[in-house]
Amino acid sequence: MQKIMKTEVVMNSVNISLPKSDMTFLRKLAKNMGWEIVSATKKKSGIELGLEDIEEGRVYKAENAEDLLKQILG
Repeated sequence: MQKIMKTEVVMNSVNISLPKSDMTFLRKLAKNMGWEIVSATKKKSGIELGLEDIEEGRVYKAENAEDLLKQILG
């Protein structure tokens, strides 16, 4: 009877700062090695930005278009 050996895979996460020009090389290397690249910065969607504006109080209300122009132009 054969013994089945179990191997444990330990995953590490590393943050690296490098020039933008080297990202193409890094992406190719990661793909060939079976690595996953996760961007540290995520671009927010318009809805996320809008919800942040509401939470921070950066919203204005106007009764109508005339009132809006009056608020904008003073």
